[in-house]
Amino acid sequence: LAILVGYDIQFPELARWARQQGASLIFCPFTTDERHSFLAIRNCAQARAIENHVYVACAGATGTLPFVDNADVHFAQSGIYTPCDFAFARDGIAAEACANSEDVIFQDLDVALLKRSVATGTAQTWLDRRTDLYEVRFREPPAEHEEGGLDLPPGGDAR
Repeated sequence: LAILVGYDIQFPELARWARQQGASLIFCPFTTDERHSFLAIRNCAQARAIENHVYVACAGATGTLPFVDNADVHFAQSGIYTPCDFAFARDGIAAEACANSEDVIFQDLDVALLKRSVATGTAQTWLDRRTDLYEVRFREPPAEHEEGGLDLPPGGDAR
């Protein structure tokens, strides 16, 4: 299991690294305020499921919080996404809530089916990835000043 919160699902490297570490399910809790922001997360979640032969479960916040500045409106449609292949749901959607409603969805997920699809699926994106062309490396975060702030460029401007 891996967790990529909202915006993180839009970066292929994070899901690829999670899959390399053994994740077969990526959980993506998110909050968006408009449909176009939600669609970016949903479409990327489906892409990560296809690219990495994993399940991706997205759970979004819905409703309104009228007394919370900049988080007063939410748009979501939670769902569970699969690779797109014959062994899975036709459209790569295992389960999906109604748009902008408070629903609970359930779906049995077969991890053995994922493993079989890597070896025998019609699109073997996990096996065909070009690891000879790139590598993902992690580095330490920037050093902090003694006062506790991040190192800034000369002049102290964080732009």
